[in-house]
Amino acid sequence: MENVFDIFEERGFIEQVTDRKFVRNLLNSPVTCYIGFDPTGKSFHAGTLLPIMSLVHMQAAGHKVIAVIGGGTGLVGDPSGKSELRPVMTLEQINENVQALKTQLSSFIDFNNDKALMLNNADWLTDIPYIDFLRDIGRHFSVNRMLATESYRARMKTGLNFIEFNYMLLQAYDFWYLSKHYDCRLQMGGNDQWGNILAGSDLTRRLESKSVHGLTFPLLTTSSGIKMGKTHKGAIWLDAKLTSPYEYYQYWINQDDADIGRFLALFTLLPMDEVRRLSALKGSDIRAAKEALAYETTKLCHGRKEADLALEGARRLFSKEQRFGDNADNIPTCTINREDLEKGIPAFILFEKSGLCKTRGEARRLISQGGGYINDNRIRTFDQLINSDKRFSDPILLRAGKKRYKKIILE
Repeated sequence: MENVFDIFEERGFIEQVTDRKFVRNLLNSPVTCYIGFDPTGKSFHAGTLLPIMSLVHMQAAGHKVIAVIGGGTGLVGDPSGKSELRPVMTLEQINENVQALKTQLSSFIDFNNDKALMLNNADWLTDIPYIDFLRDIGRHFSVNRMLATESYRARMKTGLNFIEFNYMLLQAYDFWYLSKHYDCRLQMGGNDQWGNILAGSDLTRRLESKSVHGLTFPLLTTSSGIKMGKTHKGAIWLDAKLTSPYEYYQYWINQDDADIGRFLALFTLLPMDEVRRLSALKGSDIRAAKEALAYETTKLCHGRKEADLALEGARRLFSKEQRFGDNADNIPTCTINREDLEKGIPAFILFEKSGLCKTRGEARRLISQGGGYINDNRIRTFDQLINSDKRFSDPILLRAGKKRYKKIILE
């Protein structure tokens, strides 16, 4: 079987490794690895997919994976990549989030029959006596070395809270604990976790005289510089209640041409020969590559049935030979009071109410620049009244630019 380290390298997963040659050799045989996930919300977003997909590849290659939900470290908050203190969450809030995240991870990773483990670090962190922790763990950490790490150095400019300063010790403790109790030899995570991973490796060496290692992934942005998983409307969630499967599909099919090959390698399980074939497509043919990316990512997250529905809806929506009514169930919707529409609603207000534009000012600009459509007819002026005229019969299809749609249902 192919070494998963080579799969990671070919697909673009690797940013830093503690010892490249050693880790590759380590992965020639089954090994236990872990990744920690922050429980600050009830859903993962698309920016979290890279570490999730790494666990998918590890499990497929025969390794034991542990997903650690940070119920304990979440009470402190990771300062990595943050310019200010995270909001302090209650234990009740964190426990609610932990349960939701466990369900989502199960869509990607097989936890049946102990094929993988899902642990909550609150189970071992919240009962540690503070004085014992300082004496047995804290004495192994150099403050000077901690302040030299990027996560702490960046926060020194805006102010580093003492509770955050403890985060590195807690995550290092996690690595030691998992190594001791589960024989975990590898921690993986985003490159902003590099300092924390090294701290855990060093602590384990000091306490157990045992060698454990780390591997980090690149912090992804799109070719336009936008953080992965973000759009002008906010985060793209993996929870179908927060981001519908159709909207999720649309997020991926609307990615910039320059990103398609990279994202096919990272976020799908397509063979690399197929990824290279799709990545080589040019011009109008690249639509097939985008369709493959959107379909495969949606299938992984929401299942084949939802991916099929999203694919069908998207194809019909972009086909000039099909009428809008054929796609009704697969397009994001919002409701408008029928009486309000009969009185007439200015187009820019309707675009804002529907969520296609964040503000009325944004809607005015969009329509004034010729980017606003209703039932495939370009809106002439931003204050054009949309009413019960037969041109605007129920349901109404709004379009912003070439690719963003919203269906209006009258109530």
